[in-house]
Amino acid sequence: MGMNKNTVLGWAVLLMIIMGLLLIALGAFRYDETAGWGFAATGLGFLANAWVFSSLKGRL
Repeated sequence: MGMNKNTVLGWAVLLMIIMGLLLIALGAFRYDETAGWGFAATGLGFLANAWVFSSLKGRL
């Protein structure tokens, strides 16, 4: 099984979406104080990067 650029980007998008949702969930359910906002903001950043990687699939 050969992994080309689009396959690598697809796996990166999947992992970043999982990590982004995990960080948002940590911020929402585990940490109620100020640290929760940081986790949620970092999770949103992961989702934004995953969106960019997803849009690059097929263009590189």
